[in-house]
Amino acid sequence: MSAPPPGRVASLARRLPPAARAAAARLPGALAPPIEPGRSTPRVAIIGSGFGGIGMACRLRQAGIDTFTIYEKADAVGGTWRDNTYPGAACDVPSHLYSLSFAPKTDWTRKFPEQPEILGYLNEVTDRFGLRSHLRLGTELKAATWDEDGACWRLELADGTTDEADVLVAATGQLNRPHIPDIAGLDEFDGPMFHSARWDHAEDLTGRDVAVIGIGASAIQFVPEVAKTSGRLTLFQRSSNFVAPKPDGEFSPAVRERFRRHPLLQRLYRLSIWVRFDLRWLMFRKSSRLARLGEKRFAAKLGQVVNDDLPAEALLPDYPLGCKRILISNDWYPTLFRPNVEVVTAPVERITPNGVVANGVEHPADAIIFGTGFASTGFLAPIRITGRGGRDLHAEWKDGAEAHLGITVAGFPNLFVLYGPNTNLGHNSIIFMLERQIAYALTWIRRLVEEDWAAIEVSEPAQAASNERLRRHLERTVWAASCHSWYKTASGKITNNWSGPTVAYWWRTRRPDPAEFVTTSSPSRHPVHSGAEGSSE
Repeated sequence: MSAPPPGRVASLARRLPPAARAAAARLPGALAPPIEPGRSTPRVAIIGSGFGGIGMACRLRQAGIDTFTIYEKADAVGGTWRDNTYPGAACDVPSHLYSLSFAPKTDWTRKFPEQPEILGYLNEVTDRFGLRSHLRLGTELKAATWDEDGACWRLELADGTTDEADVLVAATGQLNRPHIPDIAGLDEFDGPMFHSARWDHAEDLTGRDVAVIGIGASAIQFVPEVAKTSGRLTLFQRSSNFVAPKPDGEFSPAVRERFRRHPLLQRLYRLSIWVRFDLRWLMFRKSSRLARLGEKRFAAKLGQVVNDDLPAEALLPDYPLGCKRILISNDWYPTLFRPNVEVVTAPVERITPNGVVANGVEHPADAIIFGTGFASTGFLAPIRITGRGGRDLHAEWKDGAEAHLGITVAGFPNLFVLYGPNTNLGHNSIIFMLERQIAYALTWIRRLVEEDWAAIEVSEPAQAASNERLRRHLERTVWAASCHSWYKTASGKITNNWSGPTVAYWWRTRRPDPAEFVTTSSPSRHPVHSGAEGSSE
């Protein structure tokens, strides 16, 4: 199925009087009709082909903008769902909510999607919207520099070539660079050693002694699978997790057929999931009664099974519920009680040629798997981004990344970040957040066309006010507690999570405020400024 053409919507838009057409074009995001054929549109460079990059490209096509290129350093689309192929890889958000609202999939086979089906969905959407011709696979962006005279981004690619774009959309995500801690003896180990996001499928772990370092969201999924066939599995965990039951199961053929025949039913089902999940935000407020009830329930259930082999510190978290990501699994706790599984809570000291040493004891291992997560707070790294006046983005972010609503950054014109600073969630679907960011960016990209602007950037006062408000709200959340998590920098600054329910993010992003931005007209027109220096309206 090809991408939905502008079709009747575009035809109707062309028949509108000029004033009505201009008013319709100013509607936010994808609500506006497609841009009239023949109009010049900006060159858009999209970096990354995960959900963010693919979603942005789809919306550009629907808006009548075909002048875009998706730069992907790997040889296929899919982002994190291309990279994470470990046994048991799946999503902890229900299938119908973990998909693009404008590209529904009615035949999900399970309530919670597994990695192959998610990757298949992303490839299907790529084909449905005709994006293959816009892809540059195996093309890594090394640097992007804003050219003030040319009002464009100069792109430096890893193969030594260069390119240009009027608009830069960074869709690299937060969880794309695997993190392996700097452990003494890391280079001395004699056996295979790899990160869960770079799974070595050539290694058969059957009957072998396996050491797993780290127990994040990935380890919760692959450890039970590896434990089924390995010899001895030794799990080194810095702290324990809150692991809730996973209400998973297959959709029957009859249910899938009902969703196919009644699209409204599928949309209502999706909406019901979003509403139920957003109500979970109540648990993430500081000193939440709901969270305390949850903690007591975990303590009561797990306290019954504490023993010498699995002491309290191996099972019961020592931090508030929600301070770290709440995980879901039906086979995690049963796995910990398997006779071939050992949990070590002492810190890892070093790695030897034959195993891992913790608390002075060497634990033999034939293979080591790292479930130690990602370098999540280094947004857009290692790409060098240079903005207006030579401003270095990573230098600007040395004390922790900040952006206006996680999308735009002062001093970096025509740059839009998807899944940027403070847009992660602990309770709902990231796809919802991505769609809000895509709509926000698309609104400004359309305005570049409709208003004949060359550049748009958020003002520094607007960004500062936005982040001060964010900081105050984050102080009222459970993430402000003292636990260590990938949501925060080493100094404790919360750089990854949004500060409220997703409905609040929807409200803040529903219509960009021109008063918060500075715009520059095309060279043929006089510069136009908004914000403190006057409105561009």
